[in-house]
Amino acid sequence: MTNATAQAVAIAPEALQQTVAEVLGDKIKKTKLEHGEVTVEVAPADYFEAMQLLRDAPGCRFDQLLDICGLDYSAYRDGAWEGQRFAVVAHLLSVELNQRLRVRVFCADDDFPVVATLCPLWSSANWYEREAFDLYGIVFEGHEDLRRILTDYGFIGHPFRKDFPVTGHVEMRYDAERRRVVYEPVSIEAREITPRIIREDNYGGLH
Repeated sequence: MTNATAQAVAIAPEALQQTVAEVLGDKIKKTKLEHGEVTVEVAPADYFEAMQLLRDAPGCRFDQLLDICGLDYSAYRDGAWEGQRFAVVAHLLSVELNQRLRVRVFCADDDFPVVATLCPLWSSANWYEREAFDLYGIVFEGHEDLRRILTDYGFIGHPFRKDFPVTGHVEMRYDAERRRVVYEPVSIEAREITPRIIREDNYGGLH
């Protein structure tokens, strides 16, 4: 087997889990192997240093940051969740070693969720973190241009939070007479959606 072929063979998830545990040591709070994928959880205080180790350590070499997303656990398990409300999940890829890793960090403060930015490690973190800030209100400390990226600059709130109303707070439209965008109270009336019941006799006797 050539070196190129050997590098293309993905490492076993169990071996990756062990390697990551050795590299991060006591920076790991939890680790899980599920459906062939490894997930590790680190504390917010260790987040940046842990990610730098995962990028640079010989057995890891996660040179690509594929995605960062926010999570709101306030309604998780029908509201029975007792941990921190907000989390950030990063997905890493090592092209050299053909392996993937998921890293999760919970924000320590539910009222002001904040974690370190990963922009100094991966430039791709820039827009991913702006999206998580826009939709969840998670602040990435050290980000040089943390502003909304999907919603309007005057948007109120963070629409992916579980307590954000489905109809939103205001409506936005362009007013031709005033020649500008205006914000108005929501005009959509709330309605109760009743599930449709499908009965056997509706199938016309087909079985």
